[in-house]
Amino acid sequence: MAAGDPLVVIGDALLDIDVEGRADRCSPDTTAPVVDVAHRTFRPGGAGLAARLAAAQEREVVLIAGFAADEAAARLRGLLDSHVRVIALPQRGSTVCKQRVRAIGPCAPNGHARARQSLRPILITRIDSGAGQVGADLLPDEAVAVLAAARAVLVSDYGGGAAAHPQIRGLLRAHADHVPIVWDPHPRGPVPIPGAALVTPNHAEALTLLSGRLDDGPDLWRLAKGWAVGAIAVTLGTEGALVCLRASGKRLRIPLPSVARAPDGADTCGAGDSFAVAAAARLAEGRGPESAVRRAVLAAAEFVGSGAAAAFSETEAATVSGASAARDRLWT
Repeated sequence: MAAGDPLVVIGDALLDIDVEGRADRCSPDTTAPVVDVAHRTFRPGGAGLAARLAAAQEREVVLIAGFAADEAAARLRGLLDSHVRVIALPQRGSTVCKQRVRAIGPCAPNGHARARQSLRPILITRIDSGAGQVGADLLPDEAVAVLAAARAVLVSDYGGGAAAHPQIRGLLRAHADHVPIVWDPHPRGPVPIPGAALVTPNHAEALTLLSGRLDDGPDLWRLAKGWAVGAIAVTLGTEGALVCLRASGKRLRIPLPSVARAPDGADTCGAGDSFAVAAAARLAEGRGPESAVRRAVLAAAEFVGSGAAAAFSETEAATVSGASAARDRLWT
């Protein structure tokens, strides 16, 4: 790609955190497992992960997203700045963090039953914090110029306000006739802009939009017509994707080949972002939506099969007691 011809990711950057350790005992007053933390892993999430995924393909990538003035945002920038060009928008409130607590050991859920099968940690709970929102501040000139030069745009909406920014929406509408735009929606976000080339809801989001129906009827086509977008691709996990083309009304299922399926229990966090990035890159090459979705289905499976977002993570060991230190050999 020539300089000044970037793939632009617009959206809401999050900080994903995995807290992992051992659960060898339960709290004395409840049945809740007590996790002795071995390490914490930090990685970009949301639009931040999408930008890192795009940059891994050696594309020139620009991320336009909101960043708060807090420690979590500083860590997030540290995970991004050496890999992608970041144009930071003011964010009101604190950085959104999604923290998964996972453990191995007899007190982890089904710990005894799974002990002989794998040392893969089991999810105990997820803790979400932060409620930062991008306001309607005027965009910096740099962001306006980048959008004008974009080869393709991915809107990675995680409900944080970037996709609803009035100036962003106006610029995207102005460029949609000559720049392919992929819109990865969120239940708390706005509808896609008219003219978007492809919208990529997941299965649950599609069912909500279609009042619980996702079949071979015309509902998906009507949704594409109502939004005035080129196509909708509903991601179906290991079942591939369901595509509807607005111009022809054509609907087709694009299956995931069985040889490409990841093992049971593989971490799928970020698979939807991988799908959307691959589709945007394919459209930027001048391919049509059907070709873009076929490539995206394979790319998401390859992402999960290669360890998902682990490649974009930084790990910090926890300070542990002497009693816990002996058990930590299981994590090395």
